[in-house]
Amino acid sequence: MRIFTLCIDTTQAAQILGKSQSSACSLFRSIRDARNKRKGQSISIREFCEYTDLPYDDVFNMINLPSKSA
Repeated sequence: MRIFTLCIDTTQAAQILGKSQSSACSLFRSIRDARNKRKGQSISIREFCEYTDLPYDDVFNMINLPSKSA
């Protein structure tokens, strides 16, 4: 049985959005503020998608499915 990743980190967010790591960190601070989360609490893929208005399925697949370029 495969276990999928449900949370996103700043490195993945930076790659998906085409932004710098520091911009992704700033975005995560904004998401945590909007969600009343403390520093260090995880951001779910769903929370990230709701905040950035990106399609959940696309982001989930980008994070969890192996790339075909390998």
